[in-house]
Amino acid sequence: MSEHQHYNAIAAEGSAVPMLLCGHCHSTLPRARLFRNGGERFLDFCCQTIGLCSADDCGAVNCCDEALATLDDAELLFRIAS
Repeated sequence: MSEHQHYNAIAAEGSAVPMLLCGHCHSTLPRARLFRNGGERFLDFCCQTIGLCSADDCGAVNCCDEALATLDDAELLFRIAS
């Protein structure tokens, strides 16, 4: 079994629409690949919001907690369609 490396997502600066970027490759984390960590999938990953990078050569698992904390309205990110 391979172990995943965890990264911290980055809030995109100067963007009109709130976006998170992968902490590994800096690709945009699509809204469809952000989810609340209910403890079912990443039991050993202590993070409330997980973002999975969809870049073909990346696939990193990102913790989005710090990046979401920098946004004025983090819930807005979950309401905007990607």
